[in-house]
Amino acid sequence: MDDVTIVGTCDSDPTKATYERLDQMLDELEPDFLDIATRPELHLDMVRTAVERGIPVICQKPLAPAWQDAVAMVELAEAADVPLVVHENWRWQPWYRVVQSELQKGLIGPPVTYTFRTRKLDGDGPEAYPAQPYFRTYPRLLLFETLVHHLDTARFLFGEIEEVYARSRRVNPLIQGEDQVLLMTNHAGGLNGLLDGHRFLDLRPDSPPLGDFTVDGIGASLQVDAAGDVWLWNGRERKMVWQNTVGQGYRGDSVRAVCRHFVDQLRGQREWESTGREYLRTIACVEAGYRSMASGCAESTRTFSELPATGPK
Repeated sequence: MDDVTIVGTCDSDPTKATYERLDQMLDELEPDFLDIATRPELHLDMVRTAVERGIPVICQKPLAPAWQDAVAMVELAEAADVPLVVHENWRWQPWYRVVQSELQKGLIGPPVTYTFRTRKLDGDGPEAYPAQPYFRTYPRLLLFETLVHHLDTARFLFGEIEEVYARSRRVNPLIQGEDQVLLMTNHAGGLNGLLDGHRFLDLRPDSPPLGDFTVDGIGASLQVDAAGDVWLWNGRERKMVWQNTVGQGYRGDSVRAVCRHFVDQLRGQREWESTGREYLRTIACVEAGYRSMASGCAESTRTFSELPATGPK
């Protein structure tokens, strides 16, 4: 973005950054905000270091390895009256913004059900997840790291999720966490949806949406195909609603979109879509999913998300 300048970088490896110590970097540079893009077990201490200095934070997901750490991050930021925003870019993928707009227009009427299929061929064998090899040691994997995106997108499209039922297994015996998940959602108002995820198949090479998506209405459905194109199906013919011609950036240039939103709101009304407090509701869905895997029963998200949905501005 032309109107934003990176003034410093921090990494424990001095060959990769301008600073080794985060506190030193923040004290010397006094940046307008801190962008945290590292592993989740490091996020809490980094957020603490920034908010103690009054520096706003945008932080990558997964927000934290445990529910209590995520809550601690939110409470630290709120106590200091410092913005904490989660870099959740999936809802900013342009095909989902198109779907949300068409749903609001009533193109298919009231939604009846929806399905996300998440697919990528990178989870098999001893060298699984070559781009992020530390995934192999995660005790929580597919829901924690990948399907959290789709839960957040489901909340964006259809409102709050009240209950989830999840089943999982580990297909690749050489990793620690679950790598195949079926998860059913129940939203306020009664809508049910399905998240069907694994990483053992490409629907197409380098699928921008990492799979596909369908929402059925009465007599018609909206579909996001594996190329990111949006289609309308009415039982007789398939009509293109929006064609994905975005060639730059990550998955429809969604990283730029969420960063643009963060910076614009930092300068403006400070009304972010994914404050730390609001994002606890997405994390609550993940936690309820793991509880459901253990219990074999549907689990309520309310256990985790009784706190208000809005945080400080």
